[in-house]
Amino acid sequence: MSTDTTDIEIERINRLKIVLAEKNRKGKWLAEQLGKNEATISRWCSNTAQPSLEMLVKIAYVLGVNPRSLIYDSNDD
Repeated sequence: MSTDTTDIEIERINRLKIVLAEKNRKGKWLAEQLGKNEATISRWCSNTAQPSLEMLVKIAYVLGVNPRSLIYDSNDD
């Protein structure tokens, strides 16, 4: 597997930025709801860092979505 393919997979782990936009919410709002720093939310949205599975479930609850909707499916290309 080439490095480029690995980089692409890493970049597309979560859909948090997309789901926030669909819910018409901002990272700042989510940070307030979760008691997290806005920079942390920003890193999650840009896929430079990932929330834990436990946090992913909390995010889904706050946004009123199924946790699966926050994760890219490898078949979603």
